[in-house]
Amino acid sequence: MRASAWLLETVGGIVLAQTTGTTPTAASAVSESSGRSILQYVTAGGLVGYVIITLSVVALGLVIAHFIQVRREKMIPPQAAEDLARLFRENDIASAFQYCAQEANDSFLTRVFHNALRRCGTSPFGMLELRAALEDAGQRETERLQRTTDAVGLIAAVGPMLGLLGTVFGMIGAFGAIGENDGAARSKELAGFMALALVTTAQGLVVAIPCTAAFQIFKRRIDRLASEAGEVIEQLAGVVEQASGAAKPQQRPRPQGPGMSQQTGIPTGQQASQQASMQNAGRQ
Repeated sequence: MRASAWLLETVGGIVLAQTTGTTPTAASAVSESSGRSILQYVTAGGLVGYVIITLSVVALGLVIAHFIQVRREKMIPPQAAEDLARLFRENDIASAFQYCAQEANDSFLTRVFHNALRRCGTSPFGMLELRAALEDAGQRETERLQRTTDAVGLIAAVGPMLGLLGTVFGMIGAFGAIGENDGAARSKELAGFMALALVTTAQGLVVAIPCTAAFQIFKRRIDRLASEAGEVIEQLAGVVEQASGAAKPQQRPRPQGPGMSQQTGIPTGQQASQQASMQNAGRQ
């Protein structure tokens, strides 16, 4: 009943103002609000608005980090590809493993080969398992790159929900103002809570729309760069297989140090333990 009476008073005031030629209070409020600055609109969102602004700053940082880390020059350095190809042609798998392990050579390409060669060194199948190891390592590295995009997608999903939460708070305050205040005080309180509801909704959408677009763009970008890296890895895997096939009939098995793979020269704990047990048996 009180809400209906307030609505009748408002409509009657507007009609009276139009008939008498005076400016309505609502129209003057709109004209005054048109001169507000962006900062005033931002601060009108209250606590929920500040949370949304914080998320927007985090999203901006993630976007910048993505463009810095996910680049072709960073993922597939031409110098690293050339160095690995040279070592693989020489069938120097141990040097290639050490090259990939160096922090100065860290990249998507070297991490994939480092994990794959380490798996081949500990596997009884040796280099025969290279392609499967490269595939698994490449998949893990691709998932690692996608974690930053997952955070952007999470912000894109949370932003509208926070905006809706601010809208609910604003509507609760608006109905509370209608029930507790009268006259001009009621109109002022109602306008403040309605502004809170609408500003938080707008803030949530402003954050969510760019984050959603960035999430989809980043996913496609990572897939494209991972596909290009896969082509380079495939070429290097072919070089390894050719060098290994050419070296088998020419080279004799050479003795390796303790804990070194007979096929790759990569340290393995299993072979070291086997050699130690053989030595103990010979002594006995």
